[in-house]
Amino acid sequence: MGTMSSDKHAFTDGLTHVLVIDDDRKLCGLIRDYLEPLGYAVGMEHTGPEGAERAIAEPWHAVILDLMLPGCDGYEVLRRVRAKSAVPILMLTARGDEADRIVGLEIGADDYLPKTFSSRELLARLRAVTRRASLTQTAVAVEPVAKELISGPLRLNLDVRVATLEDRVLNLTPVEFDILSALMKSRGRIRSREALIESLRDREYEVFDRSIDVHIAALRRKLRDDAHEPRFIRTVRSAGYLFIHATG
Repeated sequence: MGTMSSDKHAFTDGLTHVLVIDDDRKLCGLIRDYLEPLGYAVGMEHTGPEGAERAIAEPWHAVILDLMLPGCDGYEVLRRVRAKSAVPILMLTARGDEADRIVGLEIGADDYLPKTFSSRELLARLRAVTRRASLTQTAVAVEPVAKELISGPLRLNLDVRVATLEDRVLNLTPVEFDILSALMKSRGRIRSREALIESLRDREYEVFDRSIDVHIAALRRKLRDDAHEPRFIRTVRSAGYLFIHATG
């Protein structure tokens, strides 16, 4: 198993607990050495099955997950963890294909980062996913009255952050939920990629980051929304995205 012992009371030590699941031991060590002086406690696992087991068993603030793992790949780890836990997951991959990123985001990753990342980018994205998870928990705790956005068969409960389509709960990541919420609140108005990034003010993106497009593609799949004949999200070429009213 891994290199750091932990227990169910780990959060009481004031540190941010992060699990790195990657078979590249040198990279794991570099991440640990960079993060620990900044107030992080870093655990490491180097196989898919052990990583999934530990991610579920211990109370992590976030998980950094590689796609290429022995035992089972990162996609399978994502599935196992998401069946039991809502811990924020940052997907780490050497693959550059958009389809790989979409699959990971659909399964439940909160964000992705190429293995060519800089240490500053890793820290920014890690802080973003952990901060958003913390704000989500706080919002659920302090808002007693449900508020909903409704468009035909699609409903978003903003308090408990649950989306349903035809009474079926959608497995949206936090950023997918917030993008959909921003689009629904601006129903009938075009939202540019820059405006959507701004609406996600607690996340940090680079100027040319295309992750909004990746998240929109993942959302469309989960909504069963055809980009060519959309019920919900229409692409406006060179302008952005438009949420259209669904009648059923």
